[in-house]
Amino acid sequence: MAVVRAFSRRTLVVAAAALSTVGGTSAQAQAQSWPTRTIQLIVPFPPGGGSDTFARPFAAKLATQLGQQVVIDNRAGAAGTIGAAMVARAAPDGYTLLFGAVHHTVAANVYRALPYDIERDLMPITGIAYVPDVLVMSPSLPVADLRAFIAYCRANPDKVNYGSSGIGTSRHLAGEIFNAMTGAAMVHVPYKGSGPANAALMAGEISVIFEGLGSAAPYLQSGRFRPLALAAARRSPTFPDIPTMAEAGLPDFESLSWYGLWAPAGTPREIVGRIQAEVARVFEAPEMKEAWLRQGAETGGESSGQFARYVHDEVVKWGKVVRANNIVLD
Repeated sequence: MAVVRAFSRRTLVVAAAALSTVGGTSAQAQAQSWPTRTIQLIVPFPPGGGSDTFARPFAAKLATQLGQQVVIDNRAGAAGTIGAAMVARAAPDGYTLLFGAVHHTVAANVYRALPYDIERDLMPITGIAYVPDVLVMSPSLPVADLRAFIAYCRANPDKVNYGSSGIGTSRHLAGEIFNAMTGAAMVHVPYKGSGPANAALMAGEISVIFEGLGSAAPYLQSGRFRPLALAAARRSPTFPDIPTMAEAGLPDFESLSWYGLWAPAGTPREIVGRIQAEVARVFEAPEMKEAWLRQGAETGGESSGQFARYVHDEVVKWGKVVRANNIVLD
């Protein structure tokens, strides 16, 4: 509301109180009535990757809870930034949401110019899943553990390929950090999402990938992937046999995949608060807790303010990594 200087202080107080009451009542009523139609959930990555692993069961549970459809729309490309830009331009009414990921905080630093700013044009709602990455390899690779893999890479410089879900994604940077810390000299092969990267590993096009433990889980359980190490401080209770990077001599190597929910900037805070509360309710369900645990993930549901601070910290953290490795995309 613009500041009006010509009125008396009493007039201003009365007017402000009246506007606050009307506006507050209207916003609260709007939030209470939301949703009255289908919600579009933009997943900015291809089907079959880590984002789908969490987005689909989440959307199904949220739809049941709200009594309205939550339709997933995969809008892949440019490390998730095409879908994010789409949401940034959408109407701020709570009916178009972004199921984004850690990659968006990397992209904020990698690209010379983006058609949106993640902290200005998108409103953080809450986290959805937090899951450690795992370095997995093809069963045909002739190594038994991480130490042997590092030795193999050093003995075969530029001959071991590692895949990622795209240039400038966190999995790409994880590989570059791994190279720098170990002297592995792996060659990066980018794909258009985790799904294609996983398929490439199974086809033998690449030797290893850093993948979220959740999306890697079915491949690990079936034996199509072999785990080398978990990029986390401690072992996963879901996969207790997978050693950590620290156990193989890399105590400072951590890589976490996380997924969260954003709305277009300008979405009424009452609606954002309603969405966050509904998400928190989703994760109160025992079946959702169990589903996330099976994927080696922790649930989200934190407040919008808490998630906003986390996103900001991630933007700062990845900015340092990007500058140190001089990674720039147009």
